[in-house]
Amino acid sequence: MTTSVLGAVIEMVTEEGMAAVTMDAVAARAGVSKPAIYRRWPTKQDLVIAAAESRIGTLSVPDLGNFRDELREILSARLEAYRRPGTDRLLAELMRAAQDPTSRAPYAAYSERIMAETRSVLERGIARGDVRADVDVRSAATLVAGPLVFRLLGERERPDEHFVDDLVDLVARAVCVAP
Repeated sequence: MTTSVLGAVIEMVTEEGMAAVTMDAVAARAGVSKPAIYRRWPTKQDLVIAAAESRIGTLSVPDLGNFRDELREILSARLEAYRRPGTDRLLAELMRAAQDPTSRAPYAAYSERIMAETRSVLERGIARGDVRADVDVRSAATLVAGPLVFRLLGERERPDEHFVDDLVDLVARAVCVAP
């Protein structure tokens, strides 16, 4: 049930926008009952965030011994998700929904979850000594996440491997200890 419901939400958001997502419409598209959806996701917001997290969720990057390789893992995983059809619209709709003051906190919590591994990789790099100790981890994590999203939404281009390579080099120059 979970896969069909979350898939239905993503399809609806990418085809018609967030306004199209209602519990009735999701239940009909997914072929499940509305009470079954409400048992798992009590609000539309919970449902949309769960769907987004199924497409663009948390990561786990093992200690690869250096910041650059770990950063490449993060950016490559995000690239894969961002290149999937409809992810651009999904991200745009999430950002629009997050602007509503009544629903900002759950979307902020989602952002914190998906940024957590980038912060962990930066902190691990600081502890290893390959990332400068004076780096503001939160700012650097935003520096990592922002370009892919802007390329996709602002520039309306699908990011590619070359862009990831450039980002790894640029971010590493900004935060790493000079050789």
